[in-house]
Amino acid sequence: MRFDCIIVGGGIAGLQAAVQLGRYRHKVAVIDAADGRSRLCRSYHNLLGWQDGVSGAQLLAAGREQAERLHVQFIRATADTVREESGGFVIHTNTGETFHGKRLLLATGVKDRLPPFPELLPCMGISVYICPDCDGYEVADRRTIVIGSGNPGANMALTLMHWTTELIYVNHELAALDEQLFHQLEQHRISYIKKSIHSVITQQSSFKGVELSDGTVLEAERCFVALGGNIVRSDIAEQLNVQLSDNKHILVDARTKKTSVQHVWAAGDVTAHSEMAAIAMGDGSQAAIWIHKSLIEAIET
Repeated sequence: MRFDCIIVGGGIAGLQAAVQLGRYRHKVAVIDAADGRSRLCRSYHNLLGWQDGVSGAQLLAAGREQAERLHVQFIRATADTVREESGGFVIHTNTGETFHGKRLLLATGVKDRLPPFPELLPCMGISVYICPDCDGYEVADRRTIVIGSGNPGANMALTLMHWTTELIYVNHELAALDEQLFHQLEQHRISYIKKSIHSVITQQSSFKGVELSDGTVLEAERCFVALGGNIVRSDIAEQLNVQLSDNKHILVDARTKKTSVQHVWAAGDVTAHSEMAAIAMGDGSQAAIWIHKSLIEAIET
């Protein structure tokens, strides 16, 4: 099947781009495996107009319905391979299908590295968080445990001091910690515990604390996870030799969201930005504007 634009990734950025391109009346397809990080968030609190919060699932469902009304086609699959061809790109999926697009938008996002405690999932965005810019406010003046690994966990604990001084950093993976960071934790009286966690204690969507490997129970109202090592999903970009940063984020033009490869754009958390839903929306819209311009220019010439 042939499209004006194929969007790989149906998260916040991909859906916003799909809506905008649909309003331009382009033929658009979204290839989405439905496993993005926005599906994990039970409540976004920092989006304009949603002061009581809105879940990622709710946002995604509303966005998809809006895009489908604009005749955007959704394909439940993973984009496995991509190649350039005359006039566009060919994408093969894990379902064996092949799609052709004149333009390509990569909105494949980031996969968070989370500890192996499924009890945390119902709490994500409600009492357990990963992004201090998004949710640091939610731990204000509350006793908070940082489940971390080495330096990333220490940096998270130090960042959260802006909102609360009741902090415990549990170095769950027993990873090495720089001496300078250790001294900063001591200086700011942040409790530091280098022990693995046996289990987490939750009650529905409420985080209650952790039980350490030695049986010690630590109680808290809130939790941040900072293990580091998140996976940037830029494999498709690499196949096209798109320029990446050292940590695998796709490099784009700040204004247009164009990548280093002609007719390939990128938006959302797969690019180097602040990894916030509101910014992902803006990225998606901005990319769509310039994709539209390029399609119109091709027709006119």
